Amino acid sequence: MHQGNQTSISEFLLLGLSNEIEKQNLLYVLFLGMYLVTVVGNGLIILAISLDSYLHTPMYLFLANLSFADISSISTSVPKMLMNIQTKRQSISYESCITQMYFSIVFVVIDNFLLGVMAYDRFVAICHPLNYTTIMQPRLCILLTIIPWVLSNIVALTHTLLLLELCFCDNNTLSHFFCDLASLLKLSCSDTVINELVLFIVGLSVITFPFALILFSYICIVRAVLIISSTEGKWKAFSTCASHLTVVLLFYGTIVGVYFFPSSTHPDDRDKIGAVLFTVVTPMMNPFIYTLRNKDIKGTLRKLINKKTSCL
Repeated sequence: MHQGNQTSISEFLLLGLSNEIEKQNLLYVLFLGMYLVTVVGNGLIILAISLDSYLHTPMYLFLANLSFADISSISTSVPKMLMNIQTKRQSISYESCITQMYFSIVFVVIDNFLLGVMAYDRFVAICHPLNYTTIMQPRLCILLTIIPWVLSNIVALTHTLLLLELCFCDNNTLSHFFCDLASLLKLSCSDTVINELVLFIVGLSVITFPFALILFSYICIVRAVLIISSTEGKWKAFSTCASHLTVVLLFYGTIVGVYFFPSSTHPDDRDKIGAVLFTVVTPMMNPFIYTLRNKDIKGTLRKLINKKTSCL
């Protein structure tokens, strides 16, 4: 057996979501469609926020970062899976696999942190409206944007460095459609106790702290909204965070549904379902949630479409 971070294999085989040719063709069309919808939808949000000065506010700055993270998240896994289906090849090099794993961790973690930051922004806007511009100054907004990126890279780097110390012997087959950390740990022929312990502690922290911030923010928001006397005022205040709350429910509902409720399916299938929901479905749904429920985004996109049409 090799020592240190050396390994006896140079590539992994990704089995994907199905080995049946008919299902693979269906999966190719389905995932290609979801990928295009995700990239176009989130790209339009970033474009709208960039071009409309009215949207140059903290809330939309965080939303633009979330959209970029969603595009990046789905781009780490789906294009490779589509290429494997198209070429009938399942291999991915050791280096590419580690890189894919690194960035998949980064973008899932940053989604989590950004949801917490966006909840804090809504808390300040609703609970301290008169001091909003004073509190959410450009320097703080930039800091709240940079910190999630730094922390997510630290988390990913920690897992990657620990993984590089493991050996992979004869078995190089991953029962997944991309290089998932949990799947790689199961495949290793080294002792993975430390890796799994760090995965549990860091994973729990990554989920707990942003969720606690979100929970605290929305408890304060609900209390502030209930004080408002008019029904119209209550609805107006709550509507400003309806899109964010919907995304939060989708994100954490996925975690609870996949990993906490008992399931009759095989653990590998559960991991695949969770990965598809986190890396494909949620990033695809976010643009619909924000564009359908946000009149500012819809108005800007309508202007861009009308302007483009008039130029043709």
